[in-house]
Amino acid sequence: MQKLNFSIVINASKEKVWNTMLEDKTYRIWTEVFSKGSHFIGDWSKGSKILFLGPNENGEMGGMVSRIKENKLYEYISIEHLGVVENGKEDTTSDAVKQWAGSLENYTFKNKDGKTELLVDMDINDEYKEMFEGMWPKALQKLKEISEK
Repeated sequence: MQKLNFSIVINASKEKVWNTMLEDKTYRIWTEVFSKGSHFIGDWSKGSKILFLGPNENGEMGGMVSRIKENKLYEYISIEHLGVVENGKEDTTSDAVKQWAGSLENYTFKNKDGKTELLVDMDINDEYKEMFEGMWPKALQKLKEISEK
């Protein structure tokens, strides 16, 4: 596993960026960069199970099984990825999943001269590194656009 780091400065308060990032309606907008139809089922409270889902090319729902490891309101959120959803079934025990289960995706919100600096760091394996290096900057730019409205 490697760690990828991304950041962006958004001309909005931490509260506005946090809410824009995590509320269902706006979450669906900025995460479309990763997958059209991206959404979540669950909630963002510490310890909660949350599914990150989207349709594949055949229209079947797939995605990630995760847990909110930490949630410090308007400051920090940590997501622990536990497995995958394929064809509507959760897999948290296969050998393929065990290779990366426990990987983290963290968001830190910092006040910067009345703006918000959003820092993203995530554990990633080599297979997906290049893909996420291309997608994250676009997703953060989209989040910036909708947060600044």
